[in-house]
Amino acid sequence: MFARLTANWVYGGALAGVLFLALAPLVMPGLTVGGRLCYLALGAYMLHQYEEHDNDRFRRFVNQTVARGRAGLSPADVFVINIPGVWGVIGLALWLAEPAAPGWGLIAAWLILVNTLAHLGQALAMRRANPGVVTAAILFLPLGAVMLRDLAPVATLSQQAVSPALALAIHAAIMMRAMRPMRKA
Repeated sequence: MFARLTANWVYGGALAGVLFLALAPLVMPGLTVGGRLCYLALGAYMLHQYEEHDNDRFRRFVNQTVARGRAGLSPADVFVINIPGVWGVIGLALWLAEPAAPGWGLIAAWLILVNTLAHLGQALAMRRANPGVVTAAILFLPLGAVMLRDLAPVATLSQQAVSPALALAIHAAIMMRAMRPMRKA
């Protein structure tokens, strides 16, 4: 059962993302600005993940380019990166932002922005698209900018320091995992 889940999580996530966004007008009025933005970030991230991971595109792309043809990321790695590493982290940011500490929503903002910079930077450096670059540009860039604009002024110094550090650490861990010595793909 876990193998099927690790192979197909993205399809349930895409449908959940559509549902999250469709329910937003009902759910968001009861949330603070930090909660509302985290809620939108989770739905947007689920749609981004569909572009990125449909047909195992991200894993195959990373293994071909970053891991140089080696099996740097497994399907289980991709599952762990995206379910606890994205959904869980954004969910935690929402829990921390509600009801009294909206600045913790910066965790979701920086997760989105670091991911966007990675996609756009890689596309520019390689002079070609990569899985996820379109939704990073059209969804994440404006949402991340709004999140920074609205949450940075209400965030404490520790929230402003921890949030980008956590996002950078997560993305660095993904790259280290992808570049680890492994068998040929």
